Amino acid sequence: MIYFLIYLFFEVLIFVNISSAIGGLATFFEIILSAVFGIAILMNFKSTLRENITAVSYSCIDLKQFQSLNLFTIFGAVLLIAPGFLTDIVGILLQFSVFTTMFVNRYNVKSKCKTDYEKNSREKDIDVIDVEIISDNTYTK
Repeated sequence: MIYFLIYLFFEVLIFVNISSAIGGLATFFEIILSAVFGIAILMNFKSTLRENITAVSYSCIDLKQFQSLNLFTIFGAVLLIAPGFLTDIVGILLQFSVFTTMFVNRYNVKSKCKTDYEKNSREKDIDVIDVEIISDNTYTK
């Protein structure tokens, strides 16, 4: 309960300061625009889910990170729909995979992504022997 009151306090402070600086009409349009953006993210969530499934299949992320990334995307979209500047800022930050990966990995971003091209090129290079060819072609006239 105390965290909600702290959040509400900061939300009101930020909302009053920003709305007094940009005006009532711009604040209204910002609330509408961020809600439309949040709804669009929820409607296009299947493409984000497809990208995360691909990342899991290439061993870029594990299943726990997969679940957390998808939850952060949905939670960020809901925050964008809710009116308020602080919720919009947090909602936008949760949409970027860099920030969500940092949250998921607890500030230890690691990338061990292996694509099919990298796997196939390593397998093909196992039987290759590196040699140097020296040409001693001497042309006489």
